[in-house]
Amino acid sequence: MVSNLAFRTRVAAGLALSVALAGCSSLHGSRRAAPGTPQEAASPTAQAPAAHDNRTATQTAVAAAGAQPEASAAAVPQIRRSAPMTYTVKRGDTLWGIASMYLRDPWDWPEVWYINPSIRNPHLIYPGDQLALAYGSDGRPQVRVVAGSPLRLDPQESALRLEPRLRSTPITAAIPTIPYSTIAAFLQRPAVLTSGQVTDAPYVVAFRNEQVIAGAGQIAYIRGLGHDPHARYSVVHVSRRVRDPQTGHVLGYLGLYTATAVVSQPVTHPVRVELIDTSRETLRGDKLISTDEQVPLNLEPRAPATPIHGQIAWVVGDTGIGALAGQYDVVMINRGSNAGLKPGNVLEVDHSGPVVHDTYGTHGGIFREFGTMGKAFAPRVKLPNERAGTLLVFKTYPKLSFALIVGASNSITVGDAVHNP
Repeated sequence: MVSNLAFRTRVAAGLALSVALAGCSSLHGSRRAAPGTPQEAASPTAQAPAAHDNRTATQTAVAAAGAQPEASAAAVPQIRRSAPMTYTVKRGDTLWGIASMYLRDPWDWPEVWYINPSIRNPHLIYPGDQLALAYGSDGRPQVRVVAGSPLRLDPQESALRLEPRLRSTPITAAIPTIPYSTIAAFLQRPAVLTSGQVTDAPYVVAFRNEQVIAGAGQIAYIRGLGHDPHARYSVVHVSRRVRDPQTGHVLGYLGLYTATAVVSQPVTHPVRVELIDTSRETLRGDKLISTDEQVPLNLEPRAPATPIHGQIAWVVGDTGIGALAGQYDVVMINRGSNAGLKPGNVLEVDHSGPVVHDTYGTHGGIFREFGTMGKAFAPRVKLPNERAGTLLVFKTYPKLSFALIVGASNSITVGDAVHNP
């Protein structure tokens, strides 16, 4: 009996000890940082790139472009687990590349960029700036400049004494939002003509010495041009029509830049111009378009203010409807300023799912029995669209826009859907 009592006492003590240990374990677990908190984002997995890694942020972002997108919450911009705690901006970087390195959704950059009023030009980022990832008192992530580049110094405030000698120094500006070289031809030169421009714009009527074509340094005669002395115009060859994939309506006409025309004798009729800066031969009938429009290089990535539901209307440089586009290719979409689009707007691209024949549903065996002929009569099934990439709009017209593919996880082609991120 005593033995049974001792046994029961030992069992009760063991149970009490187990409960106490379980409570301690639960309490210890409750003190751990919850997933998604700043402590987790700043964990050892989010270390700065190794010192020997000389890649720019843009190159790093491009290398990681094939990674699967991570789930994100809409309330607080989500920092990537691989985001560096510090990063020094390099030549060749772009704002989009840096934003892609830090954020799961790069268009959230304006929400995390900390404007430091003590830094000269705080809205711009220069090569040599040292960026740091931090968190505010409200727990929201911030990226700020902790060490400014020498390029930010105001020459008038410099204490250096300049000697009267010839110096040669490369001019370095703030990093652009996207690679300038990719879109340079579209910024200063008209690429799309309206129906009114095709009909009413001044045009080349003839060349000196009755030439059929002309190049750099040669003289052309223009009809319909005003008398502005020393004015400059872009000479554009009217190419194919661009139609809306959804409605079939003509959105505009592609304009191929051929040369810059400088007015040399405005009082003549027709007006005499000289062709310079040629990229291809100029033909009779080519149009002259004013080049006064300026497009900003430092675009602020952000979602459109209005709902956008459109399609890709043309892939720049394609040779047919089936042409494919990838990262850093330029495309045209069938929505423009009339729909609320502005330079800097970000759009997602969905590749249209194919239509397949279902030969395994009801009576599927009959369709398979007749081979190819049976498959043709089988029910059709439209597969869902798949996410293909991200666009950044850089130039808009009333009914269409040019955009750069800043990220691509699948092939992109004419007819693919574009919409708000």
